[in-house]
Amino acid sequence: MSDPAPPKIRPRPHRGVKQPERPPLLQVLGPGLITGASDDDPSGIATYSQAGAQFGFGLSWVLLFSWPLMCAIQEISARIGRVTGRGIAGNLKRHYPAPVVYSIVTLLVVANVINLGADLGAMGAALKLLIGGPQLVYAAIFGLGTVLLEVFSRYSRYVSILKWLTLSLFAYVGVVFIVHTPWGEVARSLVIPQISFTPAYMTVVVALLGTTISPYLFFWQAEEEVEEVKERTDAKPLERAPEQAPAELSRIRLDTYVGMGFSNAVALFIVLTTAATLHAHGITDIQTSSQAAEALRPIAGRFAFTVFAIGIIGTGLLALPVLAGSSAYALGETFGWHVGLARKPRRAKAFYWTIAVATALGVLLNYSPIDPIKALFWSAVINGVVAVPVMVLMMHLSSHKTAMGGFQLGRGLKTVGWLATAVMAAAAVGLIATWGK
Repeated sequence: MSDPAPPKIRPRPHRGVKQPERPPLLQVLGPGLITGASDDDPSGIATYSQAGAQFGFGLSWVLLFSWPLMCAIQEISARIGRVTGRGIAGNLKRHYPAPVVYSIVTLLVVANVINLGADLGAMGAALKLLIGGPQLVYAAIFGLGTVLLEVFSRYSRYVSILKWLTLSLFAYVGVVFIVHTPWGEVARSLVIPQISFTPAYMTVVVALLGTTISPYLFFWQAEEEVEEVKERTDAKPLERAPEQAPAELSRIRLDTYVGMGFSNAVALFIVLTTAATLHAHGITDIQTSSQAAEALRPIAGRFAFTVFAIGIIGTGLLALPVLAGSSAYALGETFGWHVGLARKPRRAKAFYWTIAVATALGVLLNYSPIDPIKALFWSAVINGVVAVPVMVLMMHLSSHKTAMGGFQLGRGLKTVGWLATAVMAAAAVGLIATWGK
């Protein structure tokens, strides 16, 4: 189903609803931009750094190849939320057996808590590298601060904070131009992939795909579209207000394509930076984003190290609420709670308690014998495997009239969505097939 062009300006906009003919780009960008930027969290930075350090430029093609697939599956997620007025979990609950929903939501929450722990630890380590002091205390402060903002800030103000935090990702764009990068070799690696069916190669490929195409991103973007409906007095789910579809579906597409393009470009720059510095100097084992920053110091200089470390903190502040929030949305819709960051804390107690508990568990992982950093890489692999059944259900859901009414997927988006699902499935099968070799 092709989307018509957005409607022209109304000569007399409704009172209290601002509807300019060409809204500023930052106003148009929202759920897609924030979702894409949160994908480059400290745990993602560690995965991208490991890919660059271990394989040089050899895996950069994955990020170029995955961009249209990521755009398609995230656009489908956003459409589900905007059309139905419910998130992914709410729709799964309505159309699929309870055991399926419980299994998916449980795996999502477990992976998110591990990610939260790893991100908080990386942020604490990055701040310690910059100013010294107690890493664990910093991790706890970051956790407490994000919970307080998420619970007590007005939704529209909080979203604007998250939008500005996306600027922290430009740190990684700058670093790649500070270090010496052989752009000819980069171009060859992007367009002529050298694929190796070894366990190490396949594991990193699945980790990269699991980091860029991750279930928590599906849940978050769908729910943020639902929040937009709740916040705007003139907005309704498209199944109840189909006349809003041309403008809204066009906005979703622009928002998603820009957000995912930004996300994958930054990820590519991180791979290029670590490939041109760490891999080129024989440093091939990077377990954390802070290790990557520290390893850059003697090779690329203090400025590159500082920019890289500051970026870790900025991206972490962006990712923490997305990880905790997507868990709360999924659990809340599964169990029928009142959910939404636009709600007052007293009106959605279980929802906000879930955010607080998930973040607290992430903090506690850093104080426990469990090494969240070792669990981190494998959580990306798990996400890559778990994404497959979630994507299958989403594709089935978004292609049927019982769920989407007259807004089922058009042929083009459906084709790319199923291709993304097949690629994730093939990567998971390839990992399993090469595991014992």
